[in-house]
Amino acid sequence: MKEQWFEAIERHIPTGEVRTRFGPSPTGYMHVGNLRTAIYAWLIARRAGGKFLLRIEDTDQVRQVEGAVEIICRTLRQCGLSWDEGPDVGGPVGPYVQTARRELYLPYAELLVERGCAYRCFCEKMEPEEECGVFDRGDDPCRALSPAEVRANLHAGRPYVIRQRIPRQGRTTFHDLVFGDITVDNRTLDDQILIKRDGLPTYNFANVIDDHLMGITHVVRGSEYLSSAPKYDLLYQSFGWKIPHYVHCAPVMRDQKHKLSKRHGDPSYEDLLAMGYLSDAIVNYVALLGWAPTGEQKEREFFLLEELAEYFDIAGLSKSPAIFDLNKLNYFNACYLRALSPEDFYVGAEPYLKETVQDSQVDLRLAARLLQPRCTTWMDIAPQIDFLGALPPYPNELYRSERWRVNEKNSAELLIQIRSELEALPVWTDDALHAALSSLAVRQGVKLGTILWPLRIALSGRAVTPGGAVELCCVLGRAESLRRICQGIAQLPPAAD
Repeated sequence: MKEQWFEAIERHIPTGEVRTRFGPSPTGYMHVGNLRTAIYAWLIARRAGGKFLLRIEDTDQVRQVEGAVEIICRTLRQCGLSWDEGPDVGGPVGPYVQTARRELYLPYAELLVERGCAYRCFCEKMEPEEECGVFDRGDDPCRALSPAEVRANLHAGRPYVIRQRIPRQGRTTFHDLVFGDITVDNRTLDDQILIKRDGLPTYNFANVIDDHLMGITHVVRGSEYLSSAPKYDLLYQSFGWKIPHYVHCAPVMRDQKHKLSKRHGDPSYEDLLAMGYLSDAIVNYVALLGWAPTGEQKEREFFLLEELAEYFDIAGLSKSPAIFDLNKLNYFNACYLRALSPEDFYVGAEPYLKETVQDSQVDLRLAARLLQPRCTTWMDIAPQIDFLGALPPYPNELYRSERWRVNEKNSAELLIQIRSELEALPVWTDDALHAALSSLAVRQGVKLGTILWPLRIALSGRAVTPGGAVELCCVLGRAESLRRICQGIAQLPPAAD
């Protein structure tokens, strides 16, 4: 009956195509390293015309965070990483949540026990060790229990875990598509836990079973799992299964010595969105953290996701750690913002614009056009235009400009003339404003900048603004522009007679 059960389960394993999976644990937001793993797994599948699976690996119930699955799914969708099979869309090898597959793991562990490749361990160990599979003692005494001693312990109801029986002699060699062949002495490997006391599998065991039953051909994960790969290989060999291709990715680092870590304040994908970065820019930059295009695309930096799927090659993955450089991400994001159409930029900027400027008379679309070439992230919007909502107090010293020969004393007279010129304008347009102010400069025998400098200060209370005085007049409108000019005249020393 057991053989028939195994045959029935394995009869549905897909074959004949590349199949990858992303298996996040629902323990919080997706950090940059996890996102990169998902991107690479997706790209490998899409490049080969295969399938990309989403599998929720929730065997660690202690650290599970409510709502984390929804966050993970939302992140993948926002990044364009669609999945062909998963908890929400189903598929031929479901369920795609490990706790829902609970009944599958114990029979396979017991099969290993029957074959002498695993054993029941009744030793009193700390629960954290069961979670991570670490056991730092030389030999587990339960390895040597006789069948009679095992039956006696079971009859007495003693709790146990099931451990992998690692050969004490010989060496194990596994192949990785990034790091090549790696050989380890078996005596350096621990007898990792396969099934915990609560009956749930450990991460390492569940992954091997699920990857086999789901037909996964390429296992993409961080290089921190290289040390576990020999034990995975031994499990595959014990079952007589084909070993998938391993793709271990070098870590993403904060600096030369420290890995990215949420505990140390390093940003997750959600954090980066909240910091004003575009999802497309994040995906493009993260994809290049440890991978470089080759051939004709070698010098290229900017890729749409569909283009990454066309050009991605495992051979371009690096063995060396990648440094997450926020300045480099800023560069990518600024380029992406500038490449948006004016309408798309406005759609993205609109929430930030409206949060900063509540005055309905302000032309936010024109403000967005002024901001687009001047923003690195969406968070740059508010500091540049907060004066549009309310003119802040400002010192008269701002009116000084040696270049334009303007100071507090002559600025009041200039503003009076500017006000008179602008009040007479029949239409309030960029061309009409520019023409009127240029004409005033000619009549006064000064350069246009001498007219525009005090006007900019009166309109914004700043020496540097997105756009010049004419653009600010258009953004603020006739009534508000004239009101601010009058306020500037009032706070300056009276004009000379």
